[in-house]
Amino acid sequence: MSDSEKKYCGVERTLIVFKPDAVQRGIVGEILQRFERVGLKIVGVKMTSPSRDHYYAHYEDIGKLATRRGEGTLNITLDMMMDGPVIAMVLEGVEAVAVVRKIVGPTEPKSADMGTIRGDYSHISFGYADECQKGVPNLIHASGDPEEAVSEINHWFKPEELVSYHTLSEKFTR
Repeated sequence: MSDSEKKYCGVERTLIVFKPDAVQRGIVGEILQRFERVGLKIVGVKMTSPSRDHYYAHYEDIGKLATRRGEGTLNITLDMMMDGPVIAMVLEGVEAVAVVRKIVGPTEPKSADMGTIRGDYSHISFGYADECQKGVPNLIHASGDPEEAVSEINHWFKPEELVSYHTLSEKFTR
C-alpha cells in the first residue's frame, strides 16, 4: 500500500516519546502494551539523549510551547527533558494520532481520567508545577495532530530508520 493510499484509508503515523520520568520509573513496557493491544504497530524506535537544541526545535519550533504557555514553561520543560534518556517511537495505524492521544490522556495528569496513561501513572497539576517552578512529569509526549506528527517524525527520525511491514492484527484493523 502506498503512502497516499494509507492516508486515504485513515492510516497515519504518529510520534511518541517516553520521557525521562517514564524511562527512569521502568514503566515503558507497561505503557507500550497499551498501544500494541489496540492494533498500533511500531515502525521506528530508538533510545537517545538529545541535545537541548533538539528539544528546543521539538517543543518550540514545532510545538510552539513558549507561545502557548510562556518562555518559563519552555525552559523548565527543556531542563526536565535533559534529565535522562528518552525512547522515541513512531507508531502506525488507523487514525493513529487520535487513538494515541485518547490512550495518553490530556497533558495535565491531574485532569486525566483513570484508564489513560497519565491518569493511571501520574497526578501532578499545572498549578503545582508552576508554584514549585518544576516540569510536569507526564511520562509521554504524543503528537497533537497529523500535521504535527509528520513534522515531529521528520525531526526525530531519518526515513531509513522507519520500516514498513505487516502485522497479523492488520487483517482485522484495516
